[in-house]
Amino acid sequence: MKAQPTHQSHSQDNPMYLAKVFIQLKPTVSDPQGQTIQGGLRQLGFDTVDSVRAGKYMEIRINEEKKEEASAKVRDMCDKLLANPIIEDYRFDLEQIDVTGS
Repeated sequence: MKAQPTHQSHSQDNPMYLAKVFIQLKPTVSDPQGQTIQGGLRQLGFDTVDSVRAGKYMEIRINEEKKEEASAKVRDMCDKLLANPIIEDYRFDLEQIDVTGS
């Protein structure tokens, strides 16, 4: 028996949304990567850099009927996998995109 794919293909009936997800450590959490980057910038002569906080950025394309549904799914993704809610904060921007190529 052939396995069925577990993903949904894009349906012409549903719009495609692009979620731009930004994840960073909470302000109270130490950021060794940011400190290393800050030190490197200072060594390169960028003495006015006061601090650096490193983070993650990802783009997720999602096929949902309504923007509210897409937003709820992206929030759920962030809460369950993409961000560690104990030490990280996240935000995302969501926009409808044209996948027809026109």
